Amino acid sequence: MANKGGGGGGSVVRAAEMEKMSIEQLKMVKEQSDLELNLLQDSLTNIRTATSRLELASTALHDLSSRPQGKKMLVPLTASLYVPGTLDDADKVLVDVGTGYFKTMVEGKDYCQRKISLLKSNHEQLVEVASKKKIIADEAGAVLQAKLKQMAPSS
Repeated sequence: MANKGGGGGGSVVRAAEMEKMSIEQLKMVKEQSDLELNLLQDSLTNIRTATSRLELASTALHDLSSRPQGKKMLVPLTASLYVPGTLDDADKVLVDVGTGYFKTMVEGKDYCQRKISLLKSNHEQLVEVASKKKIIADEAGAVLQAKLKQMAPSS
């Protein structure tokens, strides 16, 4: 029996193999491919969201680093509490990169750029996998429709 595609190298169901499958097997291949495609699309949406957030953070870091020394600003203490402050040296600002990890301004900018590059690379790879899954789902649907049409009594 043919393998259902799981994103791996040669585990793609071919149209010729689908012709040999029963209607129930084709339905299962189609449902599985559709499910995997939906999960991939959700992942793509999450990657796009994370990328846009990191791009906003990177822009904010660049804006902050270009501010002059002595600039008055609001400093966040929590997500909803800000206090007035004065920028002494932008290079000495610590950037919270999550779960209690802090980086300097330069390291924070570099961190954002590396994460953005990684997410864009992952996005491109997922788009390729999703397009292959869509082709499999479409082929399974077409073969299934053809088999159902053959079984239907002709009038």
